[in-house]
Amino acid sequence: MSKPRRPPSGRTNIASCIVATIFLIFVVIVILIVFFTVFKPKDPKISVNAVQLPSFSVANNSVNFTFSQYISVKNPNRAVFSHYDSTLQLLYSGSQVGFMFIPAGKIDSGRTQYMAATFSVQSFPLSASPNAAVNVAPTITGFGGMGNGVAGGSGYRVGPTMEIESRIEMAGRVRVLHFFTHHVEAKTDCRIAISVSDGSVLGFHC
Repeated sequence: MSKPRRPPSGRTNIASCIVATIFLIFVVIVILIVFFTVFKPKDPKISVNAVQLPSFSVANNSVNFTFSQYISVKNPNRAVFSHYDSTLQLLYSGSQVGFMFIPAGKIDSGRTQYMAATFSVQSFPLSASPNAAVNVAPTITGFGGMGNGVAGGSGYRVGPTMEIESRIEMAGRVRVLHFFTHHVEAKTDCRIAISVSDGSVLGFHC
């Protein structure tokens, strides 16, 4: 006649619970390490590639022009970046003179998306005293000078200049591992120097 089996002791149950807890903690640690090293959400990067004024005119101390700005947005994440409706603001002497919506969209993992924004700016008065003439290096004039800003030193002199400011704000979300949703955003602020005499873009600095 076989002997009846003894029920498992309390110590065995406690040991099993401890082993299971240690295993779960180990799994969580591994997931966190992978998340913060490989899948850590990063803010997108906005780069301004060029600025142009296709049309420009000055009359009665007021100016109006068409503004074009070409940017690239890089998504450094290992997941799709879904951005909401964004904005591009144009300011002069601290006041908004132009505004444009950037529609919502998606940028694939590790990809760079190029965007162009062109809109007309309504006439607005120039400041009472435009900036004085400045020295400009030949390498930064016109389209070839994009991104270098206005330089001093050797070069030639241009007449009165005006400075406008463009601001871009882009916000959205990145869904990591299909479970974690992280809010990311990018901003860029550029100061653009323009010749009042002919509307040429002398350079910009972001």
